[in-house]
Amino acid sequence: MNYIAGFRNSCFGKLLLLLLCMAPLWALAAEERRAVVLEVKGVIGPATSDYIHRGIGQAESRHAVLVILRMDTPGGLDSAMRDIIQDILVSPIPVVGYVSPSGARAASAGTYILYASHVAAMAPGTNLGAATPVEIGAIGPEISGGEGKDGEGGAKGNGAGGHDTMKRKQINDSAAYIRSLADLRGRNAEWAELAVREAASLPAAAALEKGVIDLVATDMDDLLQQLQGRTVTVLGKSRVLETSRLSIETLAPDWRSRLLAVITDPNVAYVLMLIGIYGLFFEFANPGYVLPGVAGAISLVLALYAFQILPVNYAGLALLSLGLMFMLAEAFVPSFGALGIGGVIGFVIGSIILFDQGEAGYAVSLPLILALALLSAGFFLFIVGAAVKARRRPVVSGREELLHMRGEALDDFADSGRIRIHGEVWQAVTKVPLKRGEKVKVRSVEGLVLSVEPETEEK
Repeated sequence: MNYIAGFRNSCFGKLLLLLLCMAPLWALAAEERRAVVLEVKGVIGPATSDYIHRGIGQAESRHAVLVILRMDTPGGLDSAMRDIIQDILVSPIPVVGYVSPSGARAASAGTYILYASHVAAMAPGTNLGAATPVEIGAIGPEISGGEGKDGEGGAKGNGAGGHDTMKRKQINDSAAYIRSLADLRGRNAEWAELAVREAASLPAAAALEKGVIDLVATDMDDLLQQLQGRTVTVLGKSRVLETSRLSIETLAPDWRSRLLAVITDPNVAYVLMLIGIYGLFFEFANPGYVLPGVAGAISLVLALYAFQILPVNYAGLALLSLGLMFMLAEAFVPSFGALGIGGVIGFVIGSIILFDQGEAGYAVSLPLILALALLSAGFFLFIVGAAVKARRRPVVSGREELLHMRGEALDDFADSGRIRIHGEVWQAVTKVPLKRGEKVKVRSVEGLVLSVEPETEEK
């Protein structure tokens, strides 16, 4: 014990205890020295905004010192873009927008996100811009991948009156929005407005020269080197970036983000809706099968969830539903093909305009529409038609088959006796006396007793 106490009081023992006490702090410091990379690829939609929102939250919980949005996008939905920008603006961690690798782009919504980032960077051989808004009838103004120009800020109309006024409002709103982001980050606001009003685009070198971005970096290591010592403003406070010897951790989308990306794909949502309609139709037409009803209900709920966050044109949805109803009616109402042809036309047109197509990637594939239109027409005109005809055919078995059948009396009787039908002997009752061998006709069935009358009595 004296030896242990002496060692603890010695200089070496005190130094060792000090190192042991500081070990957790060093571990924490080492843990904080990381940068989290979030990949933004393809069309920006609800799945992208959810992924970035939760990715920034995970970066904060992991004590990351930097979040890097590595982007390659043609644009996307305005609502998803604004959600992402709001997450960037309130992030307690500096966010770097980095258009990479070479050949990538940050068009449309990507340009807004790049302007909102604390630091905007691009790799050589990349471009940004084309941020002109495109009208979305269902949910208001959206951001496109650069669908043409609108002249002097949209002032020149196309003679459409209210449409032209709405277009100018959208452009002015988008221009003011991107200017506010440019002023916030101290970037070129004039070019930002030009990207909105005239769909202008820039390569990386020209963007750096015009002050649209902050730096051009060949790769991630070069990016971190150039970020070292740079001052940024995070939540109103200046912060000097310390990016030397940072470990890089890439957060891939988890199952929730991947599932959301799948069901919010317009083609998938469209197919889910049709599966839901067909499944419920099968269940209602043939109660008791259960599986079609369960699968249809689940598919329809998923489709409706996707529709409420996608730019759905409800006129297209109504026209598609009307087309299905017409094709179904063709199987019941003889219209010499008028309802069926009209239903197919309504189905195709409704499917085409189901999603507003100003957004890159937010439209149903035309081959898919045509294939499902032909499949639906065949289903309703042939399969459903055959089922309806089968229901109208005379019953060939069971109690209903006995009604109005003809038989022969086996005995003389005035009240009850025996008759033969299809080689079978049945008990029968009658109100008219019958003779043996006389032809009779069944009028009703009560249990195992048939009510008959002479065939000659039929009028």
